Amino acid sequence: MANYTVVDWKTITNFVTEAFIAYGIPAEDARICTDVLMESDRRGIESHGVNRFKPIYLDRIKAGIQKPVTEFEVVRETPTTAVVDGHDGMGQVIGYKSMSMAIEKARKYGMGMVAARNSTHYGIAGYYATMATKAGMIGITGTNARPSIAPTFGVENMMGTNPLTFGMPTDEDFPFVLDCATSIVQRGRIEYYARIGKDTPAGTVISRQGEALTDSPRILEDLVKGEAALAPLGGIGEELAGYKGYGYAAVVEILSAALQAGNYMKMLSGIGEHGEKIPYHLGHFFIAIDPEAFMGLDSFKKTTGDILRALRASEKAPGHDRIYTAGEKEYLVWMERKDKGVPVNEAVQKELNAVRAELGLNKYVFPWD
Repeated sequence: MANYTVVDWKTITNFVTEAFIAYGIPAEDARICTDVLMESDRRGIESHGVNRFKPIYLDRIKAGIQKPVTEFEVVRETPTTAVVDGHDGMGQVIGYKSMSMAIEKARKYGMGMVAARNSTHYGIAGYYATMATKAGMIGITGTNARPSIAPTFGVENMMGTNPLTFGMPTDEDFPFVLDCATSIVQRGRIEYYARIGKDTPAGTVISRQGEALTDSPRILEDLVKGEAALAPLGGIGEELAGYKGYGYAAVVEILSAALQAGNYMKMLSGIGEHGEKIPYHLGHFFIAIDPEAFMGLDSFKKTTGDILRALRASEKAPGHDRIYTAGEKEYLVWMERKDKGVPVNEAVQKELNAVRAELGLNKYVFPWD
């Protein structure tokens, strides 16, 4: 198991922001990118936080397959909808501006939806759903991604981990936020397992020969080579209803691509015809719904809260003394971490040290120094 060192929020936030700026990202955009990453760590989802800062963002900028300056272009718009083009800029910036548009439209007309094309990895999907809940709205978002999931009865990686994410305001201290991939395990989690020397759970990844794979570093290599694929939610085959996860992954693929006439499935591999790295050209969708257009926000929040409280108060299974609702565990992690900081494992510590040395950000002193 990896060793962790906790870094205070101010230090890690300022360091990541300055590093983004040094890579050519405008200051305002850099703050957005950092906030999305930090939100993942605030929720205890290390697979999408500072853990991915260097390999997913800085390295892709350096490789020329992602642009640090985001050109956000509205290519088509109606009062309640829009299609935007991110021109391979920062996915977090594209996501933030797209959901902001959807919220603004919902404020005026009750509902708003924005489809984004030519984007890049936008970080934790729950960030954008929570933008809506903070505005007193229901938020829904999804994104396609490089091929990872095999269809039921298949072994070829065809669709991305394709999260389908919902956020709903409540009368409690935290919103209901369901943010999960349509595969059992997402690629970022396997990357995290590989970093800390942990096997991937059996039954979540299938080889081209139909065998279950558990070696995390090998899985990452085989996914790139097309020799392995993630199982959809429910698992391999139909016995545990893997076809349901397969179906939801297809829904996200369609909504992410078809509404903006963009790339999908194998077109999102990030690999050119000669094996070279190329931009991913991802698609996202963002929906905001204003409860005021129905029976009012207060009514919605109370009913939602009542539903969640009833679920948590229901009879517990033997050996369990608590039932959780979506977003609750993440809120509890934040309560525990807010006065402490971000736990950073040894592999990420080395990456942060390398970035600091590369950019000359020597004023930052980390606890492991």
